[in-house]
Amino acid sequence: MSRDEMQNLQSKRLIKMVDRVYHNVEFYRKKMQAMGLEPGDIGGIEDLNKLPFTTKTDLRDNYPFGLFAIPQSEIVRVHASSGTTGKATVVGYSRRDIENWQECVARVLAMVGLGKEDKIQVSYGYGLFTGGLGLHYGAENLGATVIPMSSGNTKKQVTMMEDFGCTAIACTPSYLLHIIEVLEEEGAIGRIKLKAAICGAEPWTENMRKEIETRLHINAHDIYGLSEVMGPGVAADCEYHAGLHVYEDHFVPEILNPDTLEPCEPGEIGELAFTTITKEALPLFRYRTKDLTSINYEKCECGRTLARISRFKGRTDDMLIIRGVNIFPSQVETALLELGETSPHYLMIVDRVNHQDTLEVWVEVEERFFSDEIKELEHLTLKIAYVLQQALGLSVKVKLVEPKTIERSEGKAKRVIDKRKLV
Repeated sequence: MSRDEMQNLQSKRLIKMVDRVYHNVEFYRKKMQAMGLEPGDIGGIEDLNKLPFTTKTDLRDNYPFGLFAIPQSEIVRVHASSGTTGKATVVGYSRRDIENWQECVARVLAMVGLGKEDKIQVSYGYGLFTGGLGLHYGAENLGATVIPMSSGNTKKQVTMMEDFGCTAIACTPSYLLHIIEVLEEEGAIGRIKLKAAICGAEPWTENMRKEIETRLHINAHDIYGLSEVMGPGVAADCEYHAGLHVYEDHFVPEILNPDTLEPCEPGEIGELAFTTITKEALPLFRYRTKDLTSINYEKCECGRTLARISRFKGRTDDMLIIRGVNIFPSQVETALLELGETSPHYLMIVDRVNHQDTLEVWVEVEERFFSDEIKELEHLTLKIAYVLQQALGLSVKVKLVEPKTIERSEGKAKRVIDKRKLV
């Protein structure tokens, strides 16, 4: 679609969605009334900024079903986030919501070159988490063969991958690195038929993508989504890896200044917000994701005209402020991978000693670089500390640990332990 055609479609769907939400969701109706806003005031996508924002707190305050816009009898599935604080955010789906979700994920899989002849190993967790079932039904919708492994039991993952001749795997990038370690230990890299990986559910860097591709001899793609908006399949990158294509016919993206909430210019980093224009069960106005990215409306080299969001810089809520410096874990990961003498596994430990913040980074040293020579290890420690200081803008204490010392994750990798008592 041209940009005009896409905006016309978005406008039609937005107008319908606002009218339906106003009459069916008390929370939004009260918000709009407090702003002096009626459905008739929204004449198209150009009026999107008139609508109120929605946050995760709003979902939790209306726990469990307060934001649903259809009767309970029309809800065919419920998912919930795995939040560590407060109540979970509950998401409902109508039958059409599920069908749209399947289509979006199928689009992603087709974009990365998969089809009916492929066997896709789904190693995201199944259950209330949207990852496993999202990829599962999307792959079935594509016509591919699904191997619903879920996460965990890595040796069995490797066995099934080899025995079944899996050609693609869907999982978190950190878990895929763990799978790669087991494949290498068993000398199985040359015996598997993988050609693609669809990774998401946690931030990862371009360097990590390249490492996965090099070690597995495959193409690795980034898939993005969040349960509140749908689940995986909101956006993904094509073979050119020049940003993640957003399925704008379902989700209208905005990039906002996190401080002023005013729109950012294309290419400017800001907080990503989504308005869902086809969701029936849980439609959301301008949902603030807390993900930091930029947007590009130019036509991609692949030919797609969908807007593209850049690889995420981080999140407004996982940003660490250490001695006045803003730090994202992805900055540490990028610096370590560029150094090339460590594994991609690291742990950031933040503490406060004598009223001053400290940052210690545990770094696994690759087997080939690990030595009992104290001088060599001291030299490497200083080298890593210098690289991190240059990348982060503050001094860092580095602790080298042996290979496989840092706990592996079968879901989202835990990268930060913050011991500070922060209010």
